Amino acid sequence: MTSQLFAICIDATRPSHLARFWSEVLGWEPADGPDDDIAILPPDATGFRLRFLPGREPKAGRNRAHFDLTSTSPQDQRKTVARALEAGGKHIDVGQLPEEGHVVLADPDGNEFCVIEAGNAFLADTGRIGALACDGTQEVGYFWSRALRWPLVWDQDQETAIQSPHGGTKITWGGPPVAPKTGRNRLYFELALPADADREAELDRLISLGAARADSGGGDGDRVLMLDPDGNEFSVRSPR
Repeated sequence: MTSQLFAICIDATRPSHLARFWSEVLGWEPADGPDDDIAILPPDATGFRLRFLPGREPKAGRNRAHFDLTSTSPQDQRKTVARALEAGGKHIDVGQLPEEGHVVLADPDGNEFCVIEAGNAFLADTGRIGALACDGTQEVGYFWSRALRWPLVWDQDQETAIQSPHGGTKITWGGPPVAPKTGRNRLYFELALPADADREAELDRLISLGAARADSGGGDGDRVLMLDPDGNEFSVRSPR
């Protein structure tokens, strides 16, 4: 059986501090993670949890993925920005133009995210996190569509996007040019297998689609660290 997107993992210098920030910004409830780590949970079944794990490597360059948060009105956008700033976020400049409607911020660990203006048709009905916007190739978009069995909801000019058949957050890849990877990604996918799944068969399926096992042999007894076709780390959790 196909593994499912269980969580977006975020390596953090202070996991509890960063979890508290995102809990306040998103309004998501904190919960114990599967390894006594810190997680926050979405309000419905269409979302994925955010897991905050200890990370010692300093941030190097811009992340390959960032969250796009949705707004229901200009007032709602301003409230989200104010809430993020009060919780420890800050404005940053990534080359956005003054006339662009979205607001670019960074969380206390320097991870970029955007608060999108109201009325964005592409993110309509997606939820609080409208998209996980990734720097990546068309090939990696196709890979994740097949790996998760999520349909492509955008495939144009080498830009791709997928979304769960149940709705919720979209995952997008912007196409070329793709910036060089600098160190381990701070945000990465964690997949979980159903209870009756054969882990080795699922790993073989992912490899047949274009994934590779990480050189380190990755993970612990419960998790296997892998790389997608763009070299991004992701982990596969054994059924429990």
